[in-house]
Amino acid sequence: MSPPPRPPSLPSSKITTNLTDSPSTPSPPPSTPSSLSSSSDMLNYLWIPFLIALSRELTSAKAQSTILLPTVSAPSCPAPDPKLNYRPVIGIVSHPGDGASGRLNNATNASYIAASYVKFVESAGARVIPLIYNEPPEILYKKLNLVNGVLFTGGWAKSGLYFQVVEAIFKKALKKNDAGDHFPVLAICLGFELLTMIISKDKNILEEFSAADQASTLQFMNNINIEGTAFQRFPPDLLKKLSIDCLVMQNHHYGISPEKFQENVDLCSFFEVLTTSADENNEVYVSSVQAHSYPVTAFQWHPEKNAFEWGLSMIPHSEDAVQVTQHVANFFVSEARKSLNRPPVRTVLDNLIYNYSPTYCGKAGKGYDEVYIFT
Repeated sequence: MSPPPRPPSLPSSKITTNLTDSPSTPSPPPSTPSSLSSSSDMLNYLWIPFLIALSRELTSAKAQSTILLPTVSAPSCPAPDPKLNYRPVIGIVSHPGDGASGRLNNATNASYIAASYVKFVESAGARVIPLIYNEPPEILYKKLNLVNGVLFTGGWAKSGLYFQVVEAIFKKALKKNDAGDHFPVLAICLGFELLTMIISKDKNILEEFSAADQASTLQFMNNINIEGTAFQRFPPDLLKKLSIDCLVMQNHHYGISPEKFQENVDLCSFFEVLTTSADENNEVYVSSVQAHSYPVTAFQWHPEKNAFEWGLSMIPHSEDAVQVTQHVANFFVSEARKSLNRPPVRTVLDNLIYNYSPTYCGKAGKGYDEVYIFT
């Protein structure tokens, strides 16, 4: 019996197609070159803004890290000038009384230094040793050998022991300069008057003026050279304002007129007149002088009050007035830095004014806010 007939065979390609293609998922049409290019362009449009933003972030982070990195190189600081004393000490001579007409201390041996003079010196980078005028001379002059300059304050005493001590200290200061030590002296108000009396050798040379509790100008002498004087550090605009605005404080009843000053050969030989001022009656007096051959400056006015005193009503407290105080203090202390004197550190510490305490007298005093009282 013959076998049954076999079914006709299908081509192999047809079998493969039927196995891989499902009737429910039709095959996508074959891609064309134009559709591929469109997709690539779209991706480029998406990536480019992203890459730009990422680049900006990285640049910003790099910049910040550069700014915030600390410097690694050591600063180059100039060496201190070996000729200068960067720890200057100023001696301030005390004045008889307590600064408040006995209302703070009525002891007969009391003397005081207004704290404004101490602050004035400290503001320019110096320290203070009080030269108590009625101490035993051997103690007083030992203290004088510890300082790099002397300040004579305002006040009223023009005779007796106080006058003698101021005269002796002033002459010792001149001798220090003659011996080669740059030893500056600053005399204020009463100090100006005492030096006028001492140098002129005339205790009656002073004249009366009405300049108590008065703000005033400073009028510079014609063709004056301010180089080497207390005014050399003043900016030009402030120098101009000194002659226009009332930036300095006057508080005195005595002084000397330019005419009487010029008549005295000793005064003219020692001092050069820098400025004049006028009192309430428009009477003119000498208000600033500088020694020709010594670091000695004398003011009839009060440079310390503008920044550190508040008791008198006419004290100028403007920014310009305070700059006047600071420039004068800077000049004086810069002169003291030239002093060759280098006393033992321990001895200086034992005698500084920090060993005393100031007394507040703004309520009971006569114009001072604080005083150091010595008995």
